[in-house]
Formats: sequence, C-alpha cells, structure tokens
Amino acid sequence: VRMLESDVWGVENEYARVVQEAGNQAAQEMIARVFQTVDRNWRGIATIAESGLALQSAYEHFDARLKFTKPEQPSLNNAADSICISGEILRGIKKPTACPAFGNQCNPDRPLGAPMVSSEGACAAYFRYHRGATHVG
Repeated sequence: VRMLESDVWGVENEYARVVQEAGNQAAQEMIARVFQTVDRNWRGIATIAESGLALQSAYEHFDARLKFTKPEQPSLNNAADSICISGEILRGIKKPTACPAFGNQCNPDRPLGAPMVSSEGACAAYFRYHRGATHVG
C-alpha cells in the first residue's frame, strides 16, 4: 500500500527476517541445472521471449511433450481460439461475461481458457460468485 500511495513500482521483500534478498540459492541452482528459459506462447496474448521453461537437453528423456505429442496433432490452442477471448480477459480489456462461450461452451468442468481453469481465474470466479452471470453480447 505504501508503494502504491507513493506511486512507486517494484518488488519488496516483506519476509526479510526469513527470506534473504538473493532468495533460495540452492533452489535457483537446481532449477538452472534442470531447466532453460525459452520463448513461450501465451494463448490470447503473444509469444514472449524467455518467459517459459523447458528441460535442459540432459533431461529431455523426461519431457512429456516430446514423448507424447505427435506431429500430426492439432495445436491445443486452435479449437478454443476461435471463440475464447481469454487473452482480452487476462489483459483486462473485457469482462468474462463478454465472452460468447462463457457459461455455455466454457465452464469450470469444460474450460476453454486459463481464466476458467483455475478457481482463482476471472472467468471461474465470475461463474461461481457473480449472481446471474451469463454471456452478455
């Protein structure tokens, strides 16, 4: 709140008595040994450079994407992208009720986008707690 009121943007360690400023070095080293940063596509947003993690080549034999994805499989994004507006919802451009799939084709049991998958997502929260929330076109 103090930072917000001062119009200051950043990250502040609120647990300095137990968390060092540098973080957990052992965990960071383990993550760096096993993973590498990669460009990742964020559905409805864009591909963001170095925003994802992938296994280092020494660990590729554990990679489920390599083991189970077939080249002829369609992208998981294609089916939902035509109707799902999760990118606009994630960016705060539209509300969940503006989505034509909201509450019909898309619900917590059959989510089309990330905001409906997580119980903390905007669409799931609207679905569960917003009385009378339905698609408003």
